[in-house]
Amino acid sequence: MSLDPVSAASPSFPPRLLSRRLGVAVVSELVELIVTGQLHEGQLLPPEGPLSEHFGVSRTVLRESIKRLEEKGLVIVAQGRGTQVARSGSWNILDPVVLSALIDNDQSLGILDELTVVRSSLESLMAGVVAARRTDDELLRIEHALTAMRETEHDSDAFRHADFLFHITLMELSQNRLAENIAKSLYRRALDSARYQGMGHEGAFRLTLEEHSRVVEAITAKDVPSAEKAMRDHIEVAWQRRRFPTRRESRRA
Repeated sequence: MSLDPVSAASPSFPPRLLSRRLGVAVVSELVELIVTGQLHEGQLLPPEGPLSEHFGVSRTVLRESIKRLEEKGLVIVAQGRGTQVARSGSWNILDPVVLSALIDNDQSLGILDELTVVRSSLESLMAGVVAARRTDDELLRIEHALTAMRETEHDSDAFRHADFLFHITLMELSQNRLAENIAKSLYRRALDSARYQGMGHEGAFRLTLEEHSRVVEAITAKDVPSAEKAMRDHIEVAWQRRRFPTRRESRRA
């Protein structure tokens, strides 16, 4: 017996898509409620029935959403006790949804300050590794990445893309897959945030080029300590140039 492909697929496919979209919305809202402290550590989520009614989804969709939260380390599901908000130290902060919610809702910019410290530490170590063992061909790749930045200095979008590719090139050349994966995740998620892009600064692109040039000079000379310092200084100083003052900092000033 043959089946019409269209009629066979139609009844089941749209509900699955709808279910997935609903689940994403539920997860996003619950993640935001948790990271902003509206659902605090140790608090029990409402029972399944009221919670599914609140979100307007089936219990199946709600269970799948809770499972996603559990995978992100945001909740603990215990048989007979319900679903409890986990302590922040258990959260998977590298998860894109969790990290985005933290960045978007952090009025103090503390999470971006922390991100910058971690990123600068990882990338400085990777720059040192590249300086220690780079080949002539690898140095040529780095020099080309720097040249691309110079050639786009007066085109802000193109310059930012070239800047991104410069950092990605060094990460890849370090051949440290774990550090590369973590640094890339942090960097890409931060770049999606207008807060991380920060405020404009006169001569920012020129200063960025100078800082990148110092990294390349150190790598060219195979000077590991200088390469590490140049990369760490660049990432941390560039963030301070862009960083908006918080309300509390503005009041103190």
